[in-house]
Amino acid sequence: MGVWDIAALPPREQFGYWHEVICQAFVPLTPHRTLDEEGFSARVETRPLAGLNRARLRARPQRTDHGPREVARTDDDHYFVNLQLAGRCITTVRGETSVVERGQFVVVDTTEPYFFHLDEPWQMLSYRLPHAALTDALHGRRPALGRPVDGTGVGSVVTALMTALWPLGTTTPGAADLTDSFAAAVAAATAEGRRDAGPDEQRGVTRAAVLAYVERHLGDRDLTVHGVSRRFAISPRTLHNLFADTDGTFAATVRRLRLERSAARLADPADTATVTAVAAAHGFDDPTSFSRAFRRRFGVSPRDVAT
Repeated sequence: MGVWDIAALPPREQFGYWHEVICQAFVPLTPHRTLDEEGFSARVETRPLAGLNRARLRARPQRTDHGPREVARTDDDHYFVNLQLAGRCITTVRGETSVVERGQFVVVDTTEPYFFHLDEPWQMLSYRLPHAALTDALHGRRPALGRPVDGTGVGSVVTALMTALWPLGTTTPGAADLTDSFAAAVAAATAEGRRDAGPDEQRGVTRAAVLAYVERHLGDRDLTVHGVSRRFAISPRTLHNLFADTDGTFAATVRRLRLERSAARLADPADTATVTAVAAAHGFDDPTSFSRAFRRRFGVSPRDVAT
């Protein structure tokens, strides 16, 4: 993980350091000032996850070029999936210019020129995918580059996954499956020559997004059928159907994940939390019910694991 807080530097050094940071964290890029100001406060944080590099950025207005010269200096072939969290990004790819608004995402290719104009303070989640990961998911199609995708339909799965994947640690169980699901969702939302994914593909990526969200919110009391349905703008029946061909219902899946995460914490000798605290942190308010469910799942009591 890398964190660069440009605001901590003297104002006269900030913009020059920003140039160094974005090239180090991403690919060769050339930023240009668009405001007459001395300082240039900005922050970048990067986190790897199973071949996927995640980054969260916030910065001042600017233009940023990945032109022919920068392409020639780029060593590896990647796609960037950029989700606009604040501000907007005027994006030019292959001579076409589009405006990426808050809540939309866009895909660019490091092997081709692209140009960003960020005309107001902005924030962005940027995920870097190797060419091979998205190529496999596209099944011979090409991604639509530089075109903003709304957070609706399969696009909503991409945005939900980007938000849910951001806080996950590098040792998260099933991280490789989650990144594969992310590539599949991006492919479904951006493949040229199609308007949307087929029902089976959309169902699969939506379920992956729901699971990523569940992993992140295991301690939430609103991790219910109705709460999650509202979060993903789907009906409770649709949520139940997402898990119809799995080993358990949605509720059973949530309970299993909560118990597994609780067991991992209790078995960790470095974790000094009590059984009651661990249970509460994973959505179990009643210690007796937690112990009963834990014993059914693992054949031992929580205290047996913790000692």
